[in-house]
Amino acid sequence: MARQFAWNERLGISVPSLTQDWEEMSRGEQSSVLEVWETIRGKIPDHVKRFEEQIKRMQDALFEEDDFAASCRLNGDIADLASRINDLHIWFRTQQDLDEEGKRHG
Repeated sequence: MARQFAWNERLGISVPSLTQDWEEMSRGEQSSVLEVWETIRGKIPDHVKRFEEQIKRMQDALFEEDDFAASCRLNGDIADLASRINDLHIWFRTQQDLDEEGKRHG
């Protein structure tokens, strides 16, 4: 089942990387993928929280920063973390999409 997932360094989690279309998988394969994904998915809120904590620290530093170039770097870093959080939220909702896909075709 590991081949159905790929490590995403930016997000800090493995994400689905299916080697075949969902509809072509047997129910057993689909169930195995969902089981692994549910374990990974359950860790997403912790990743989001860590990114939010980093953003808070950066915002505090930004508030104190007088150097324009440093402020721009901090803003860029904050935007990157916010983008990661957004992507994690999208992946978090993927379970719901897979479940609905299975119901439509099952």
